[in-house]
Amino acid sequence: MELLRFDMSRCDLCGQCIEKCPFGALRMEKDGIAVGDKCRMCSVCVKTCPQKAIRFEQKAKSFDKSKWKDILVYAEQENGGLHPVVFELIGEARKLAEKVGYSVSCVIVGGEGTRENAEKLLPYGVKEVFVYQHPGFEGFKADCYSDAVADCISTVRPSCVLIGATACGRSLAPRLSTRFHTGLTADCTELRMKENTDLVQIRPAFGGNIMAQILISNTRPQFATVRYKVMDKAKKVPDPAGKVTVCPVTDLMVRSGIRIVERAAIRRTKSIEEEDVLVVAGRGVKTARDVEMVRELAALLGGQLCFTRPMVEGGFGDAAHQIGLSGRTVKPKLIITCGVSGAVQFTACMNAAQTIVAINSDPEAPIFRIANYRIVDDLYQVVPELIARIRAAKEAQ
Repeated sequence: MELLRFDMSRCDLCGQCIEKCPFGALRMEKDGIAVGDKCRMCSVCVKTCPQKAIRFEQKAKSFDKSKWKDILVYAEQENGGLHPVVFELIGEARKLAEKVGYSVSCVIVGGEGTRENAEKLLPYGVKEVFVYQHPGFEGFKADCYSDAVADCISTVRPSCVLIGATACGRSLAPRLSTRFHTGLTADCTELRMKENTDLVQIRPAFGGNIMAQILISNTRPQFATVRYKVMDKAKKVPDPAGKVTVCPVTDLMVRSGIRIVERAAIRRTKSIEEEDVLVVAGRGVKTARDVEMVRELAALLGGQLCFTRPMVEGGFGDAAHQIGLSGRTVKPKLIITCGVSGAVQFTACMNAAQTIVAINSDPEAPIFRIANYRIVDDLYQVVPELIARIRAAKEAQ
């Protein structure tokens, strides 16, 4: 897409647009004014130009896909280490890259210890890790991180960029796609690579009623965010041959409109994405007392209690323990659903569990289509019996 156009018959090169651009995206060249990658399409230049020589014009143009190749993964850091979603993204990127002869690289941004974390990625078959390390990158600052990753993308020119759908990733990805005037598909549940290098990005749409296949055919790079616990983790390769490249960091790159006033550690509890055992309360669980019964089952199994969206909206649970498109995606070893009907918005975010046990009195409940073990019975009969048997087994040990 070619979005910002200059009418040189009107432009007198006064330079006011360059001076007023809040992002430093415009520069004067011998052939006139050029637009850089930092343009956010804020329209300040359009409003500023006294000659009305600037306009937005969105139209498709021919695009040489061959100039953009390989896959770039953004390696997010969390509490001094690598976020687990990074290894899932690398695993998926390697599968996609193999189909079209691409390689997989990573970009990592942060303060002290970033280079050391970059070294940890090489055993997983990464060709190159681009490191942007500077004290100014301490703490996530969306504007600075966008500048660093955009610098890497402009240099490497990847065909695809994969980012984890974390709180940080959801802030970073749209900024980058806007800067490169290209598309972004958020919260993908599946990715496929076509022979022409178009990335098929699959995600639930229309409230989860359909699985949409989205392509970015006319522009590059192709941006996609992927939820944690959706893809398989990458496996180490026998003879890693990748390298770490430390990239220069400019003062402008670390200049931020965000100032960190105070930093305090938050007591971290185990999230439902990290649990091996989950028990889910659905609308079949009627009262707060009944919820405690299901919670007891989860505690006996050493797991956590989770909820469907209607239960959270009813005040029985919180968003941190909600499974679904508007909640979390999980991939435990065991998940037991109690009174859950199994709408696609829910099942799309838990159907990768190793073992699914469903308890529902309705034999036609959609949850039974994906369950490994189906208990067609009243949960008020089944759950107390399970609790009694598990407690007796524990006491017998």
